[in-house]
Amino acid sequence: MMRDERAPQGPLEPGELPLASPPEGMWESILASVNAAPTRTGLRWWQWAAAFSAIPGLLVVWYATRPRPGGWEVMALKGAPMVNSERVAAAGKIRVGEWLRTDGASRARIEVGAIGTVEVEPNSQIRLLAAKPNEHRLELKRGEISAVVSAPPRLFFVDTPASTAVDLGCAYTMKTDESGSGLLQVTTGWVSLEWKGRESMVPAGARCRTRPGTGPGTPYFTDASEALQDALASFDFEDGGAAAAEKVLREARFRDTLTLWHLLSRVGPEERVRILDRMIQLTPLPDGVSREQAMALDKDTLQRWMQQLAWKW
Repeated sequence: MMRDERAPQGPLEPGELPLASPPEGMWESILASVNAAPTRTGLRWWQWAAAFSAIPGLLVVWYATRPRPGGWEVMALKGAPMVNSERVAAAGKIRVGEWLRTDGASRARIEVGAIGTVEVEPNSQIRLLAAKPNEHRLELKRGEISAVVSAPPRLFFVDTPASTAVDLGCAYTMKTDESGSGLLQVTTGWVSLEWKGRESMVPAGARCRTRPGTGPGTPYFTDASEALQDALASFDFEDGGAAAAEKVLREARFRDTLTLWHLLSRVGPEERVRILDRMIQLTPLPDGVSREQAMALDKDTLQRWMQQLAWKW
């Protein structure tokens, strides 16, 4: 018997079976077969049993022949990556709900619809979650990817155990280890890292760590001093508190106002005064930004301030 190529390939992961309605006309077909029986004596039990015994078979046929969810092209760059249980010898396709896996000797490239590409490094596991015109979404469970996207903001998303990377028109790398901790590094444009209302805006030349249960840490430029980076890791993930924040302030240069800007909303009022003073020492407040509004964490004021700072970073 020839295998139906439209049938699902490989074992389904938990939660991959989509909810769907039965094909149009299936129930009418069943009832028509029942009503075709003579009506003068009524339906016997075996006629009902025969009609409804066809339902499982009809459902199986419908599931095997249903339209498959949208997918993206996959190219093997090295070795033999796997999409679910199928090897990608040269080129293939990943559909919504399917996993792409690379071992230590394989790499792959995913075409993100028509808006960009994602290169998947060895020992990685990534799943396609959505392939819609208004939502291109992947899930990086572990490993490393490099994404290049040219599209309006907030069309491409990568979910990780610790955050969601929201593309704002950029190129970046994202790593996630076995514990779910990650590191984002942006090479072009901006990425917003988001988790339960917490957001870190990461521009080109900057990095940001992530941790499960905490979300994104505080962004910093890659040329920041090691002392600043260590103090920031302590503040974000090790309960370093005010002492760690003080170390960040001592090490901060003008360019590190990226880091200080984020810290303003992550500390108490007393520490906020010191951070604000240090920022003003490094660069005067621009027009339209007042000290009082910044201290009050006025959203429009902080956004205006970041836009002014970003021109000089």
